[in-house]
Amino acid sequence: MPIKRPISSVKRQKAIFKYRLSIKNDCFFSAVVVTYSYNPSKIFFEGSTIIMEVSNFVKNAKFSAIRKMFNESQKMTDVVSFSMGEPDFDTPAIVVEEACKQWRNHKTHYTPNRGILALRQAVARYHANDLKPDPEKNVCISNGGSDAIRIALCAILNPGDEVIVVTPCWSNYFSQVAMYGGKVVEVPAYEENEFRPTVEDVANAITDKTKCIIMNYPCNPTGAIMDAKTAEGLARLLDDKDIYLLSDEVYSKFVYDGNKSVSVIDYMKDMNKVIYLNSFSKMFAMTGWRIAYVVASEKVVSAMSNITECGPSCFPEPTQLAAAKALDCCLGEIDVMKESYDRRRKLILSLLNEIPMISCKMPKGAFYAFVNIKAITDDDESFCMDLLHKKGVVTVPGSGFGAAGKGFVRISYATSDENIREGMRRLKEYIEENYVK
Repeated sequence: MPIKRPISSVKRQKAIFKYRLSIKNDCFFSAVVVTYSYNPSKIFFEGSTIIMEVSNFVKNAKFSAIRKMFNESQKMTDVVSFSMGEPDFDTPAIVVEEACKQWRNHKTHYTPNRGILALRQAVARYHANDLKPDPEKNVCISNGGSDAIRIALCAILNPGDEVIVVTPCWSNYFSQVAMYGGKVVEVPAYEENEFRPTVEDVANAITDKTKCIIMNYPCNPTGAIMDAKTAEGLARLLDDKDIYLLSDEVYSKFVYDGNKSVSVIDYMKDMNKVIYLNSFSKMFAMTGWRIAYVVASEKVVSAMSNITECGPSCFPEPTQLAAAKALDCCLGEIDVMKESYDRRRKLILSLLNEIPMISCKMPKGAFYAFVNIKAITDDDESFCMDLLHKKGVVTVPGSGFGAAGKGFVRISYATSDENIREGMRRLKEYIEENYVK
């Protein structure tokens, strides 16, 4: 292997390199003659090729355990997958028809950065009894929920800012904070407290560098929901602090057993501190449509709109008009999906409880079971990978959702009854063959 030699610090200002035109590994480039200023800590010789370093933000990001398991499963056949949190329902027909109609009507031109007014007005109507947003000032459309979080963090974070994240949490929060120079501060939520944080633990995590707290209830990956006492306590904690609350509530419509989807936002006094996120992906089975929205202060929405201009610029009008149709006409479709998830939730828990050496508390929201495998091992990543290779069952290691997830496995029950039965049969067989004496 060639030895990487850093460019001499004596020659910091200018250099001329002569080498043949080449492309290496699809990302490293060389040219015939190049003259430029450089940072010697970022450039290395390797033979005759210059290796350019990528951003530290990217190198330090923690990327998804979900995708890792999904990608590994693509190498195999005869798999039963519980890895992706994606509704297995079709998008409502009326939504598809609306999009097709608008495409045929040649609604194919640029749109406002923050989304078309018709969709923002539909969002305002949908939240008329809670958030009460002004569609002109407080609503911003985004390219899916993930991008909404990314843009919101870009709008509020400076390098060195701390973001408190209650874990286990959706894995992409870690990388999104890192990409903007922020630092994630994990506050663990434990199974014995139904995967809710304590107000005291959150309070102890706050420093003078804390810029934002991310809450996700109903929760991916645990299926936990927030309770009123904790929500109110957290809201009072934030009353006299200049800290944003980013509330990711994409699963708010999927709460079971007569429970209510409680949010910290319900108890907030200063809505200028609130960044509320929801998505059409889960509510209306529109994951591939990539459309979501944020409700926030005029200042944050304006910043997010400016960031959008520097990225995707805008979003297709037919997609947005179809999303507006969904909010206005398809809320009943959500109830149908919820009934199906509830039935699957009960099915998968009954089957999990028949398997030795593992346990799982009944999830109260979303569509995930968070299975405790600590009686077998706390190396959840090796467990999931071995289960995949031996039995073709795709799950996600809990440690991929933060330190508090270690020793757990996430299983999505947004899949058919047949897959649930077959997957649990294979899981039981795997544990009996490998761990039961």
